Amino acid sequence: MRIRAEVPGDYPSVHLINAAAFGVETEAKLIGVLRAQASPLVSLVADDEGTLVGHIMFSPVSLPGIEELAMGLAPMAVTPLRQRSGIGSALVKAGLQRCKELGAVAVVVLGHPEFYPKFGFSPAERFGLNCEYDVPAEAFMAIELHAGALRGASGTVKYHAAFSQL
Repeated sequence: MRIRAEVPGDYPSVHLINAAAFGVETEAKLIGVLRAQASPLVSLVADDEGTLVGHIMFSPVSLPGIEELAMGLAPMAVTPLRQRSGIGSALVKAGLQRCKELGAVAVVVLGHPEFYPKFGFSPAERFGLNCEYDVPAEAFMAIELHAGALRGASGTVKYHAAFSQL
């Protein structure tokens, strides 16, 4: 299996992976809107000998007190039959690296508090940040891609407008 950048020919498979993993079309539709509206965008797939088995996307977020580029991880999906096999972890690691290469200084995620800390994420409230959505504090996390990047951050993180369109 290899992690690579998404290409237009992957779009139908990416849609199916997200719809199957989440059990609804919301995230799959969000991906299409983000592709059309968000920049920069990191969209990677897990390709297992020509069959796509996972997908991850990062889009810009607004972090109060931070002028540099920050990204939000969402969504991330692995086809149900291949979950818990390391594909999601490989996608997260590759995605964080790609965000860093783009010049992002931090990434936020709204996700499972037992999964994301192994990559260095910690509760965003530790950095003085909170989510624009009403979610448990432990589920909203952040990671600095450059040490001290979130020094001076404080307030509500705003996701790309596409998130509120769905």
